[in-house]
Amino acid sequence: MATSNRKRDSRKAVHETGWITLEGGFAARRCVVLDLSASGAKITLDSPQALNAKLRLAFSRDARQGRNCEVVWRRGSTFGVKFTP
Repeated sequence: MATSNRKRDSRKAVHETGWITLEGGFAARRCVVLDLSASGAKITLDSPQALNAKLRLAFSRDARQGRNCEVVWRRGSTFGVKFTP
């Protein structure tokens, strides 16, 4: 049985309002950031159906202050994203 030596970054529960901007988009959509780590975050959206694989996550409506992300998993309206360069 193979085991993985991959260690997860520690997560911090934040439950704060965040803003996502879809790749190539201009309008910021409200989300809730449930937890945060150095490598990614868990977010929830009211209307997740139009969420692209790549987005920008910020804690203000000004997406220039945010971080580029890629969706790595989805469960209903909850998403896991990893930060990308």
